[in-house]
This record gives sequence, C-alpha cells and structure tokens, in this order.
Amino acid sequence: MSTGGKWKIKDLWKALKNIVQAILAGELMWRMKIGRYFLHIVYIFFIFGMMIWMNLMIETTLNKVEKNKKTIRELEIIHSQKTYELVSLSRRTTVEAMLEKMGSEVREPQQPATRLAK
Repeated sequence: MSTGGKWKIKDLWKALKNIVQAILAGELMWRMKIGRYFLHIVYIFFIFGMMIWMNLMIETTLNKVEKNKKTIRELEIIHSQKTYELVSLSRRTTVEAMLEKMGSEVREPQQPATRLAK
C-alpha cells in the first residue's frame, strides 16, 4: 500500500508480478506461508477430481439409459406389429385365402370327424 491507505496501479502490478513469479518458481505456497497445509490442499484437489470423475460416469450412464429406453420403445413397436401380423394370419378367412392362393385343395371340413373303432 502506498501513502494514504489507497491502492495504486503500480502496487497492484507489483503484487500480480510477484504472484506470477512465485507460481512459476513453485514458491507460492511458501511465500504465502501455507506450506504446512499442502497435504490438505492436495486432498481437496483429489476430492474435487473424484467428484468430477463421478459426475462424468453418471452422465455416461444416464446417456446409456436414455439410449436403451429409445431402443426398448422401438422394439415394443416392432413387437406390436409382429403380434398384429401373427393374429391376422391366424384367422380362418386369411388362412383359407392363403391356401387358395397357393393352389392347395385343403379346405375347412364340411362334416364332423368320424371316430374309428378300436
């Protein structure tokens, strides 16, 4: 601080220059006299790194879940279509029409089946 308790641009420039030099020299924590808290600072950075990593993993999982939900919806639609086709093919009229189209002589029985004696 200069005279009168006011900051001047020169003072700010000197402080900024001092901080940059300390960072480049690797002495910032020792100049600020917080070297004894180094392990705590490393631990905090580790915790923050783990939080970021966990968030990325969660985002990846949520993206997979959304992708799988879309796939399931598509497969449900396909399943419904196949079920409808199967039901429509099992109708008697459809079966008879398909048999006629193929040239088969198989028809629906006109009279009940006869039971043969043993």
